[in-house]
Amino acid sequence: MTPADVRAFVGDLVEAVGSVIVDKNEEITAAVVCLLARGHLLIEDLPGTGKTMLARSLAVASGGEFRRIQATPDLLPNDVTGVNVFDPRTSEFAFRPGPVFANVVLADEINRATPRTQSALLEAMAERQVTVDGETRSLPAPFMVVATQNPVEFEGTFPLPEAQLDRFLMSMMLGYPGEAEEAGLVRSITDVHPIEALSPITGPDSVRSAQSAAAACTVGDEIARLIVSITTGTRRHPGVSLPASPRASLALGAIARAAAIADGRDYVTPHDVKRFARMCLAHRIALTPDARLRGGSAAAVVDEVIEGLSMGVRDVDR
Repeated sequence: MTPADVRAFVGDLVEAVGSVIVDKNEEITAAVVCLLARGHLLIEDLPGTGKTMLARSLAVASGGEFRRIQATPDLLPNDVTGVNVFDPRTSEFAFRPGPVFANVVLADEINRATPRTQSALLEAMAERQVTVDGETRSLPAPFMVVATQNPVEFEGTFPLPEAQLDRFLMSMMLGYPGEAEEAGLVRSITDVHPIEALSPITGPDSVRSAQSAAAACTVGDEIARLIVSITTGTRRHPGVSLPASPRASLALGAIARAAAIADGRDYVTPHDVKRFARMCLAHRIALTPDARLRGGSAAAVVDEVIEGLSMGVRDVDR
């Protein structure tokens, strides 16, 4: 795919998903960018804001297979990855794939699963393969996990530790739509939900081609220094106890490449880096107790670091 082809591809995908998730074009674009960057997405928001619908509509519009994992405390690792089942007719074990064998996997309320099950899912995310009874099986490509968390219910949950949060390329909130858009949604929902009218506009082959085009985007020396300056800036911030790691620098570079190709370019600009920096870095940062007591947030830290840079790198408008 050429950059122009990818830009048109992304526009069509955002428009299709936007027919289901109203008034959230920037968040939908972020999800598509995450897909192009071969990453996984964490959505932390209140119930009823469209987290499940975003994952499902992205899968349908991209022509991929969608599977849902409803996380509960009794969910076992094999319930996620799959299990070998004895077949008495052949006297052999046959592998029964788990729900991770899909293109877009929704891990709903991931923090309700036990740490052991969370680790099984996150290992599949990192390695893009699963090993059951000593046999390794590759997951389909493209492969994307969209995990959700409820930020107000903590009873019976197992919060993701920082090392596992770091496996998600991006994290975001959807929030509520505007009043006019929500009223329009109320009028439009009848017997048939908009997701049922959504049809695939592309297929896995096109998604893989767009991902390859994103990976080939050029990151110049100045852009690389800008990325590293942002992540190292979190390491010098007085309100941060756990700063962004080198993996965060690689993640921000991958997102910047995907943002560039989504905008029809094969090179990265400072705008591409800064546009999704908060979604890439905030969930990887832990604040000191004093900073939390003062009402600070990881997102504000990222904004402060970016605003305080004196790199001499000129922003390039789209």
